[in-house]
Amino acid sequence: MTDDLPPLSETGETPAALSPDIIYPSALPFALVHVACLGAIWTGIGWKAAAIGIALYWLRIFAIGAGYHRYFSHRAYETSRGFQFVLAALAQSTAQKSVLWWAAKHRQHHLHSDTPQDVHSPAQQGFLYSHFGWIFDRNHETTDLAKVADFAQYPELMWLHRNELAPAVALAILCFAVAGLQGLVVGFCWSTVAVYHATFSINSIAHVAGRRRYVTGDDSRNNWLLAIVTMGEGWHNNHHAFQSSVRQGFRWWEYDPTFYVLKLLSFMRLIWKLKSPPIEVLENRRRLGSKVIRRAAAQVADRFNAERIASAVAVVLGAGRLAQLHAQLSHAQQCAADLLSEMNLPQVPTESDIRKRARSMLANSPSLEDIAAKAHRLVLEAVGARLATLAAQAAAAD
Repeated sequence: MTDDLPPLSETGETPAALSPDIIYPSALPFALVHVACLGAIWTGIGWKAAAIGIALYWLRIFAIGAGYHRYFSHRAYETSRGFQFVLAALAQSTAQKSVLWWAAKHRQHHLHSDTPQDVHSPAQQGFLYSHFGWIFDRNHETTDLAKVADFAQYPELMWLHRNELAPAVALAILCFAVAGLQGLVVGFCWSTVAVYHATFSINSIAHVAGRRRYVTGDDSRNNWLLAIVTMGEGWHNNHHAFQSSVRQGFRWWEYDPTFYVLKLLSFMRLIWKLKSPPIEVLENRRRLGSKVIRRAAAQVADRFNAERIASAVAVVLGAGRLAQLHAQLSHAQQCAADLLSEMNLPQVPTESDIRKRARSMLANSPSLEDIAAKAHRLVLEAVGARLATLAAQAAAAD
């Protein structure tokens, strides 16, 4: 893996604008681990191997949530350099690439969640790509170390980065030494594949299925079933509402054992300065930032077909009045929204119409009025742009 240049998706081009280019040699080990699971047909499943597999699943799913995600990606707590290395090595025993690669890609995800720049959005590239295909896409092969400069400064983490499979190989050898081929197949391979798909489900299923308590400007959702199998990572909408929280189950009944273990580790003085969401977030009283409002407004505006609305307006106006609009709309596009708003055409949705749609689509938020106003403006601008084109075509035809 080279790190001198960022991947194409991090230099301004978007993954959605590029054809997925799967690196098949890189995907081969991933496929072979799955195939190796069938070896249990010949090795059998002993109690020792099964116990190893179950223990390694829960230990490593914790390492994903507490290490890769809450610590290395979001700095939700602080720890010593020694325990930091332990977390990194344990997380990399899952064979999900290096801790620096994982954190860099995850930070990229949060910067552009469910937009064309997102590295794994079901809305942009489809479910299977978001689940695992993106990992083997050539566009995401390299690591933008600038995004993880806070951790790239440590030589031991850079060593893990250059030798990303070393912890997984060491664990596989240990499983074989303890329980033979059963330990390798059932203990290591089965648990590794289970951890793969539990982790990947947060990127795919948690952006498709579940409930949204907060407006986050993306499709993140809370999914209680995923929370069970990932030790709390399934409270994904909560997480997107306040990313640096060490706790992702914001309600007492939201099962989050990763947080419980981290709390225990804080009592043992292994970690400290655990970050929690403010009361305004917990009670959904915090006003949203302009970036989230803009994204949420775009989500609402996309539900209105600007081309169909513009075509209906053009029919009502007729050729004469449409031609009159040509000069006004073609000179300054930013005036189109104001002009359409003043005309009060029944074919054009009002801000009240858009507010109703926003309420039906989004969770409750103190910023709902701002979102509706922004969405209304976006719809008017899109309709205006289409009307300007129709008006220009009408003028050319005359």
